[in-house]
Amino acid sequence: MNWQPLVQALFGDDHTIERNGDVISGTAQLQGQTLTVVGTTDHAAIGVETALAQAKVILDTVQNHPGRAIVLLVDTQGQRLRHRDELLCINRYMAHLGCCVDLARRSGHRVIGLVYDQALSGGFITSGLMADACYALPEAEIRVMRLPAMARVTKINQDVLEALSLTNPVFAPGVDNYVAMGGIQSLWRGDLKQCLADALNGANLVDQRATLGAERGGRALAARVAQQVLAA
Repeated sequence: MNWQPLVQALFGDDHTIERNGDVISGTAQLQGQTLTVVGTTDHAAIGVETALAQAKVILDTVQNHPGRAIVLLVDTQGQRLRHRDELLCINRYMAHLGCCVDLARRSGHRVIGLVYDQALSGGFITSGLMADACYALPEAEIRVMRLPAMARVTKINQDVLEALSLTNPVFAPGVDNYVAMGGIQSLWRGDLKQCLADALNGANLVDQRATLGAERGGRALAARVAQQVLAA
C-alpha cells in the first residue's frame, strides 16, 4: 500500500503528514488526541540522513510534546549499502534512531509501529521492532535476513536452512512467521483507524514479544532463557 491511501485510511483528512524525500512525517488527529507520525516510503534504504530525520521528529516530540503518542510507519529495504554511509558509520546512526524510540517509550510516549509495505533488516529492527508493539498489514513483506546471507553468516548450508524454514518461523521470512514469533503483535484488517485506536489504548511498556512467541509456537525457548538469565 502507498503511504497516502494508508494515511487517509488511518486519519482521513485530519493530518499534516507530508513527504520529504523518503521520509514521511507530521501530526494527525485520532479520537480527540494529537499523534506524531513518522516513517519511510518507497522501500527506503535507511542512510545517515534518513535515520537522522526520523530521530529528529521523535526527539522533538519528546522535548516539546510530553506524553504524545508516536506512530511509526515502516516501509524499508534496510540500511543503505553505500561506501559513504559505511564510512560515516551508518550502524551508529541507526542505533541512534533506535535509542530515540527507546527514549520516547521510557519517557511515557506510547509508540506503535505499523509495517504497511516492506520491512527488511536493520531498517526494521531500529524502528518498528523498537515500538511498544508492532503491527502489519496482511500484504506486508517482512524479513531480517535472506537465507543466502544467513548461510554465509552462520556457516550453515543453505539447503539445511531452507529445510528448517519450512517448519521453524525463526528461519523463514513472511509476515505470518513474524506473528508466530511475536515480533508482530497482530495483522490489521478492516477498519484501520479503529485498529490503531485499539493498539494505542492497549499499548504496554512491558516487552511481550518473547512471551507471545512461546504462546504462538514460533519461539519456544526465548522467554524461558530470558527468565533464567534474570533469575541467575
